[in-house]
Amino acid sequence: MIDRSIQSAVQKALTLEAAVALLGPRQVGKTTLALAIARGTGATYLDLENENDRNKLDDPHSYFQQHAGKLVVLDEVQRMPELFTALRGAIDLGRRSGHAEGQFLVLGSASQELLRQSSESLAGRIAYLELGPINAQEVPVTDVDRLWLRGGFPRSFLAEDDATSFARRESFLRTYLERDIPQLGPRIPAETLRRFWTMVAHLQGGPFNAARLASSLGVSGQTVSRYLDLFCDLMLVRRLPPWSANVGKRLVRTPKVYVRDSGIFHTLLRIHDTDSLLGHPSLGASWEGFVLETLMQNAPPGTDAYFYRTTGGAEIDLLLSLPGEQLVAIEVKRSSAPKVDRGFYEACRDLQPKRRIVIYPGSDRYPLPHEAEAMGLRDAIALLDKMPT
Repeated sequence: MIDRSIQSAVQKALTLEAAVALLGPRQVGKTTLALAIARGTGATYLDLENENDRNKLDDPHSYFQQHAGKLVVLDEVQRMPELFTALRGAIDLGRRSGHAEGQFLVLGSASQELLRQSSESLAGRIAYLELGPINAQEVPVTDVDRLWLRGGFPRSFLAEDDATSFARRESFLRTYLERDIPQLGPRIPAETLRRFWTMVAHLQGGPFNAARLASSLGVSGQTVSRYLDLFCDLMLVRRLPPWSANVGKRLVRTPKVYVRDSGIFHTLLRIHDTDSLLGHPSLGASWEGFVLETLMQNAPPGTDAYFYRTTGGAEIDLLLSLPGEQLVAIEVKRSSAPKVDRGFYEACRDLQPKRRIVIYPGSDRYPLPHEAEAMGLRDAIALLDKMPT
């Protein structure tokens, strides 16, 4: 098992809140992490995709009362949305009985619906944490390139070879499109969703043009926007919003989109191995998405992410707004000797960020013009971690 950096945060949250929701896409390792946390505590684990476990909750109030004072782990909790009312009752009863924290750890792979259900029933009683795929901070430096190619879903990353990894990712895509998404409600042909997902991959790091995609798919712009909402809710696609503060410039208002896991991105574009990746036209976009997701998983809590682009060409790939309203401007380059475009410096002049970072694949750290600094991904994460918030 790979040690996940979020484990300590989950354990701490369980000492502070009655319930903790651990959100993340399927097969990302939520169950493995939850069982590791529960091991040795006498916790009860229920998989709500298992009929026998669902039957145990025919009378959830009685079941939770029988297990009062112990941690109950509920996996795939979105399969039984009616449980949230019972959870509220059990938490309130536990508080009156002196069991105020660590009663429930709920795992879900459909974030928006789960958040809606739990926020209505468990307001003030639950904390939310997101588990993404394995990221570059969680593997040795020597494994980062393999992680970039294969992505961070454990069965893909840990496969014995690249061909097996690719086959597992292809199976993952089919399962999501043919089984998991229909179980959530939308009755959309798997082939249509696969085409849409692939189109998003071709747009990696670029603006989301709903009208153009709608024309290609033969549907309306509103329908394409719903498809995007669905993939964002499943935590498979990231929608990066534009910076919108008034800076006296005409700003691009269309969000950028990214397939969040690099391995899934490579599968959609039929990139099988490192040689194919290094010669592919989407090499830079792939690296940018990989860096973005790694930074977002390791940024200080409360960090918001944007991009900045004016109609005049000033641009910042990633603009992080850290707690305390500190701005960090980040440019991502795949080159071993990165050269930064004038548009980045112009954008920094507009916004006056606290730090100006250029992330590249190397390990050296050195200054660049206009107060910018080139550094590797791990150095950038360490810098963000040390910034006062």
